[in-house]
Amino acid sequence: MPKKKTRRPVSKAKKLVLPHEMIDAKTEGLFPSPALAGRPRARWVWIALVVVGLAGLLWVNKGMVVAAVVNGRPIFRWELNSSLASRFGKQMLESMISERLVTDAAGSLGIRISKQEVDAKMAEIVKSLGGGMSVDDLLKYQGMTKEDFENQIRLQMTVERVLTKDLVITDGDIDNFIATNRATLVATDPAELREEARSAIIGNQANEKLQPWFKELKDKAKILRFL
Repeated sequence: MPKKKTRRPVSKAKKLVLPHEMIDAKTEGLFPSPALAGRPRARWVWIALVVVGLAGLLWVNKGMVVAAVVNGRPIFRWELNSSLASRFGKQMLESMISERLVTDAAGSLGIRISKQEVDAKMAEIVKSLGGGMSVDDLLKYQGMTKEDFENQIRLQMTVERVLTKDLVITDGDIDNFIATNRATLVATDPAELREEARSAIIGNQANEKLQPWFKELKDKAKILRFL
């Protein structure tokens, strides 16, 4: 009996399924075929992305470019800086020069005021005001930021440390000061009272030496002004 010929199944070539065909026909543009790669379109896409990124960066940091907008018209940061420089520039420059001179003089003597010392002095100042006033209340009253206040305290303490580094204060000096200025002192605790008197003596001595010392400092310094 003749054998029946069995037909072998012919395997069909599998169709290559592209990524966009697996998702949706509408996404075709998201997956360009190799034939489309390298065309100028891709370059424009990158340029657009960069432009959008820069625009977003400018929006996030708009305060660095635009200071305000009045009736749709911007006041740019450079305009504000130019106005401030023309009105207060020289005064601010002299203040910065003074701070630099003091810092350099203190550095040459190895004098540095720590943050702990600044914090302690700030607490002492607030306590001397009484009335339950806080640091925030004082800053609001002075119209200053905490950083500005700390910098002022550090500068004052640096000047005092430089000008009174060789000052010797005896117990007799403190007793005499308390006896003479008791009405102006705030502390009631004996130890705190003596410390307050000691700080006042240091401040008075520094104030007496400040003007001649600073004039000498300025005369010896090499300062070039371009404003």
